[in-house]
Amino acid sequence: MDGAGGAAAVSGVLRLVRPALLLAFAVVFLIPVYVLLVTSFKPFAEADPSAAWSLPRHWSVEGWKAAWPVLRPGLANSFKIAISGSVISAALGSLNGYVLAKWRFRGADAVFTLFLFGMFIPYQAVMIPLAGLLTRMELVGTIRGLVLAHVVYGLPICTLIFRNYYVTIPDELIEASRVDGAGMLRTYASVVLPVSGPAFAVTVIWQFTSLWNDFLFAVFLGAPDSWPVTVMLNNTAGSGAVAVQYDQQMASALLASLPTLLVYLLLGRFFMRGLMAGALKG
Repeated sequence: MDGAGGAAAVSGVLRLVRPALLLAFAVVFLIPVYVLLVTSFKPFAEADPSAAWSLPRHWSVEGWKAAWPVLRPGLANSFKIAISGSVISAALGSLNGYVLAKWRFRGADAVFTLFLFGMFIPYQAVMIPLAGLLTRMELVGTIRGLVLAHVVYGLPICTLIFRNYYVTIPDELIEASRVDGAGMLRTYASVVLPVSGPAFAVTVIWQFTSLWNDFLFAVFLGAPDSWPVTVMLNNTAGSGAVAVQYDQQMASALLASLPTLLVYLLLGRFFMRGLMAGALKG
């Protein structure tokens, strides 16, 4: 009885401690968001670091009005880059993963290993040759060039996700399709693609977030006409103004982060379903 009572007491303590720890971590995580939010709604005279924790005495949207025209071109460019790049990366990764998982050929393991090797090459190592390649292709400084760079660099992780997901599809389905006379593409379209939703959800969310938050490729390979919102945000923070416009900068930071937050709020459950379905299982 004593042992059972002690175990019950420990279990009760853990039930109280776990939510308390989760709540504490959530509060710590949300502190910067709180500062961003309240400062963005302060008038310029109140937006001071010494009063970062206080609520606005006079609520104002002037910071948002000033931030929107500055970031609008960058937001448009970011949507073009992130949406097109994530969709193309997911489509190519799906085809690569399908071939590597279900249409085995001599050297398939070596090819897959080379794909994985691409995940560990840092951006800085390929920046100069990539810039030279895009210059020869007349794509440097364009949105198409940035999309191409991100698609190529995102193929390894996309291929890994889809390949590991397609391994979980029973081989009997593929063999039955072959017996019925379906070729590689017909089997992919009729058997594999309809059950690929979880893997596509994981890949698109992953790539969209990576492309949206990119700064290095954008500032090195882009130009003012193709700069995404991350570069525009950096330019507003380093404008060199005599008086720092904290209200505008905080509003700009929130505007730049809202799309990725909305993606996770709206599609987060699909992301978790994809993970649980085996999209990242080895």
